[in-house]
Amino acid sequence: MPPARIYIRPPEASDSPAFLAAVAASRRLHGRWVSPPADAVAYLAWLDRMRQPGQQPFLVLRRDDDSLVGVINLSHIVMGALRSAYLGYYAFAPNAGQGLMGEGLQAVCRHAFQVLKLHRVEANIQPGNTASLALARRCGFRQEGFSPRYLKINGRWRDHERWALLAD
Repeated sequence: MPPARIYIRPPEASDSPAFLAAVAASRRLHGRWVSPPADAVAYLAWLDRMRQPGQQPFLVLRRDDDSLVGVINLSHIVMGALRSAYLGYYAFAPNAGQGLMGEGLQAVCRHAFQVLKLHRVEANIQPGNTASLALARRCGFRQEGFSPRYLKINGRWRDHERWALLAD
């Protein structure tokens, strides 16, 4: 197995300038799919939300130059009999399309299953987001269903496909 080209770590307040520059450079890539924090106030508010119980955010960074590849969040983590979390992710230009987010997603799923001991990770993806669907499929997620008007993004309720990966 080749050495990992990425590493993951929790975001920090000091990441704000690099994060916001990556968001600005990725507006076209993000299009209607995601609305990441676009200014310092929104970034700090996002960071505060991600520090609440049941949330674990990760930055994906290139090992060779520490540039931001993307963001992967585990949210609504539930333990007990369910042992489940929702997964959200988005890449940053110019690192998109190089397989780096796949490595990041695999690293976060290893963390979810080996460290948190979760049983299930679920990703909800808009049907037209072919890149995101392909990433989930490549990482072993299986489609489980369809949720009409599931999530409000950019002011509109959008349909999503439900994809999941199980620990076993």
